[in-house]
Amino acid sequence: MILTWLYAPGDRPEVVAKAIGCGADAVIVDLEDAVPASRKEYARAATAELLGERPAVPVHVRVNALGSPWGGADLAALCGLHGLAGLRLPKISAPEQVAAAADRTGGVALHALLESALAVERAYEIARAHPALRGLSLGEADLRADLAVSAEPGLDWCRSRVVVAARAAGLAPPAQSVFPDIRDLEALAVSCARGRSLGFFGRAAIHPRQLPVIERAYLPAPGEVAAAEEVLRAARAAPGALALPDGRFVDPAVVAAAHRTLALSHRTAPYRP
Repeated sequence: MILTWLYAPGDRPEVVAKAIGCGADAVIVDLEDAVPASRKEYARAATAELLGERPAVPVHVRVNALGSPWGGADLAALCGLHGLAGLRLPKISAPEQVAAAADRTGGVALHALLESALAVERAYEIARAHPALRGLSLGEADLRADLAVSAEPGLDWCRSRVVVAARAAGLAPPAQSVFPDIRDLEALAVSCARGRSLGFFGRAAIHPRQLPVIERAYLPAPGEVAAAEEVLRAARAAPGALALPDGRFVDPAVVAAAHRTLALSHRTAPYRP
């Protein structure tokens, strides 16, 4: 079960090594935005060397866009490596791009990053593009620029669309995009709470200090766990639809949600709606 994803720049292997050991559920080695053009080849080689062995946590790699001068070489160098858990494909705007990447990667788990208005419009088609595609995510910095959106709620429609598209295609709920201010942890917590209410699950981070905030936001609070336990006790005592003393109505959907809450509280199973 992955709640926290931590980005680390591919051209700084010492930072990647620290990221792997800092408590994130998964690490994303970034070969794209975090790496200048002059260091792309070094970053690719360093990442390939790292992934020759299986790291302590799952490691995904955000490769360069397939239409860039480096994307094809990234795929060729990384696919087949023992320690590669998945590839994140930036700037996807059409299902054909996912299919083309899948044809070159031999079954590696793929995640599509949607970073434009066109990509959001095509979210469902992209989500169904290929069986190797395991998830969608928003690239909110690029999307904000494309839409000329500045205020925080301005992307909520796009966020909801991607959440619905992923679920409709049978994919896991998306993780939230990164929160760019590594100092304002209170604002991060508020943003995570909003993301959870929209149907996201977990979040990507750019600094280890953000990880505990994300985890607290997405794990059930004690009151949620207690409510779920009460629902399951009532369901065992009287199978079928019923009303609890406090007025809450319990039906099979509510029981299923209670099971998910308890599984998540113990982190015992992948989260699937």
